[in-house]
Amino acid sequence: MADPQFAEIPQAPDSIRHLPGLRPFLAGRTLSALSAQVLAVAVGWQIYAITHSVMALGWVGLVQFLPMLTLVFVSGHVADRYNRKRIVMICQGLETLAAALMALATFTEQLAPWTIYVLVAVFGALRSFEAPCQQTFLPSIATPAQFPRAAALSSSLFQTASIVGPSLGGLLYGLGADMCYLLCALGFASALISTSLLKLRPVATTRAPISLESVFGGIAFLRRRRDMFGAISLDLFAVLFGGATAMLPVYANDILHLGPIGLGVLRASPALGALACSLVLARYPLRSKAGPIMFISVAVFGIATIVFGFSHTLLPSVLSLAVLGAADVISVVVRGALTQLATPDNMRGRVSAVNMLFIGSSNQLGEFESGMLAGAIGAEAAVVAGGIGTLLVAGLWIKLFPGLWALDRLDQIRPEE
Repeated sequence: MADPQFAEIPQAPDSIRHLPGLRPFLAGRTLSALSAQVLAVAVGWQIYAITHSVMALGWVGLVQFLPMLTLVFVSGHVADRYNRKRIVMICQGLETLAAALMALATFTEQLAPWTIYVLVAVFGALRSFEAPCQQTFLPSIATPAQFPRAAALSSSLFQTASIVGPSLGGLLYGLGADMCYLLCALGFASALISTSLLKLRPVATTRAPISLESVFGGIAFLRRRRDMFGAISLDLFAVLFGGATAMLPVYANDILHLGPIGLGVLRASPALGALACSLVLARYPLRSKAGPIMFISVAVFGIATIVFGFSHTLLPSVLSLAVLGAADVISVVVRGALTQLATPDNMRGRVSAVNMLFIGSSNQLGEFESGMLAGAIGAEAAVVAGGIGTLLVAGLWIKLFPGLWALDRLDQIRPEE
């Protein structure tokens, strides 16, 4: 008879310690994120070094966003009709090839601005197919009770990649942009290997005839779930207006005079704050009042953006960016729980695609908006104005979406047809 002293201690219902499939999922997502962050540093610094134009930084964001805008409904429908794991693997394989081409073109001094724009657009198109599929993996691995912890852990590793990636990109850029792109190619290839090892629960994909109703099913679903639409659109406009990160090359070069390594430090600062917040949420997940906490975090995001806009020294800049990142991750966790747990599996691809369109709009289109506004009124004024816009959006959305404000427990969210 076994000694009860050594009996196995039952795991809590939300424990994720031995969750099958979680490790390869986290490895694939983290490696892909690390590569994307290194790529962003190299592209941003290289295009600004070539053109010395803040508007060129805005164009980088636009050419990433346009493929996502044109492909969003197609990619969501594809995700719900075909093998999602296979789609992600194909995209990661093509990302490996594109990064290798960027390394080769830089090494041979053939990477002109228009070449950068074309290859960045290719990455945008691939992400429009990869991201909706990748977002559906975690609900196929974790139960609703486990999801908040698993999502927080996934976010913490993502933010770790967002810390290491910019710092590594800044260091490697000193050796040449081609070294950055070569590392990106190796990272995407490693992500491909990790994804190939991922085992998911079988999912019944839909084979219904293609129609406008099925293609735009994600939009119809979000119209029924105003709380979900409110969360996604809140993130869209908050980040669209508060796009301080698009101006980091300008701050690093012209305002703080830090150089490429300093740019890596600045780009890593939001992720450092986000990592700290993610680790706290993994240990102490949101138990109640998720809606009010989300709105408060958006307001803090706006205030931190304003502080960064006025900063002219390194320490306040780093601290404000860290607070900005910590506030943003709370919104990410709440939005992720809503979009994944409240969506039936046969709709997750289309809903995730719409979600990615909104995220792309806030990030890439936000970069374009920040670049154009900075070209008109200056980088510092553009950042401060964006932070004020974020605060106004948070207040307006409380009035427009009272159901989102009333959101309480994330672990009680269930799919709705």
